[in-house]
Amino acid sequence: MAMAEHTPETVAPIQSVDRAIQILQFLTEAPELSTSEIARKLGVHRSTASRLLATLEYRDVVEQVSERGAYRLGLGILRMAYPVSTRFDLARDGQAICDALAETTQETTNIAILDQGHAVTITQSTGQQMVGVAGQYVGQRVPLHATSTGKLLLAYAPDDVWQQLVSQPLERYTDATQQDVSQLSEELHSIRQRGWSAAIGEWEEGINALAVPVWDATGQLVAVVSVTAPAFRMPEDQFDEFLIHVQAAAKDFEARLGFSRVIPTA
Repeated sequence: MAMAEHTPETVAPIQSVDRAIQILQFLTEAPELSTSEIARKLGVHRSTASRLLATLEYRDVVEQVSERGAYRLGLGILRMAYPVSTRFDLARDGQAICDALAETTQETTNIAILDQGHAVTITQSTGQQMVGVAGQYVGQRVPLHATSTGKLLLAYAPDDVWQQLVSQPLERYTDATQQDVSQLSEELHSIRQRGWSAAIGEWEEGINALAVPVWDATGQLVAVVSVTAPAFRMPEDQFDEFLIHVQAAAKDFEARLGFSRVIPTA
């Protein structure tokens, strides 16, 4: 018998967690609140509110305006919100980048991010060629070891992502799919050195793709920009011509996001 899926309506909230979140919501609505004011809003004793505030202050999500004074939201909130706001910006500004790159190359373009062990397409634009490539739909998850976007994301991913990937045999999609872990590791090293990745018929036969990284202001990889085309229109000996356009698109994307170009060393 399948277990029923819990929903927010059927799961009782943990009281202390719920109260802590309420405090953050209160401080969103009012710039500053005293411990007594927060206790009154929560309907709890002042000592309970004080303990909750002390924990939130320890995690840097609230701060005291002055010693024994009122509380306000802390800078920790900004650090937590940054990845979420970045994703919204990536999807919004990424569409313009994809559209412009597709117009320049006349091929299918994508922007992808790393999510739960896959490369996930967050926006795409289809080229205008008579014979084209079926665009990846937004939200589609593609393998890390067999796509240009996936390999580039994997090259800079935390070690646990790599360990999870190689904990089981690498899936084969075409005769060109890399299934040797040692060779894949060497390829990822090369990607980090040259700053771009390629997939040559590895996920779909007769289809090639190139991907270039998008870095944030701290040198962290936040997304990849790619172009995909039939091999006869984007053969290996013409990769350099396409790379010029994809690299320019990545740089424009960084500028739109307010990032300065910082290239981390391999």
